[in-house]
Amino acid sequence: MNEVSEQTLIDLCKKGDRKAQRAIYDKLAPRMFPLCLRYVCDRNLAEDLLQDGFVTLFSKIGSYKGNGSFDGWARKIFVTTALMYLRKNDAIRQSDDIEYARHLSSESSDQLQDIGYKELMKLITSLPTGFRTVFNLNVIEGYSHKEIGDMLGISEVTSRTQLSRARVILQDKIKQLKNV
Repeated sequence: MNEVSEQTLIDLCKKGDRKAQRAIYDKLAPRMFPLCLRYVCDRNLAEDLLQDGFVTLFSKIGSYKGNGSFDGWARKIFVTTALMYLRKNDAIRQSDDIEYARHLSSESSDQLQDIGYKELMKLITSLPTGFRTVFNLNVIEGYSHKEIGDMLGISEVTSRTQLSRARVILQDKIKQLKNV
């Protein structure tokens, strides 16, 4: 399927065309696998989530109306697939409502200047599940704390607290990495 437009592939997928599905899979899998891996930190489980995400994507592709990018629409499906897995396994609940959080250090932006992308991603994946999930949703995916709370069944305060704690943990890990 060389030189076929994305819209043509989508239209063919809506008709159940296997070659078009394979082309969409080949296009999206390299970007969606790391997304799944960021949420579950286990390659085998991330591969399962990737496959589940594609099953959902192809079963719901008829609902894609072309509003917004296809990649953005697909990304939401994979994030939702990962979140459903985490919710089903009660992996999100790291804490109840917490009314306060540690203050962030002003050194954080200076610390990040000397760390590479791969090192940062490794540190993010080492966070506890709840902290990592909220961090991914807010910082990487751009969801608000209200949206995160709705998606995860937690309060906005809990979302904010988990993000704050994730940042503190990351700062500590970055400091340790720099001191080695």
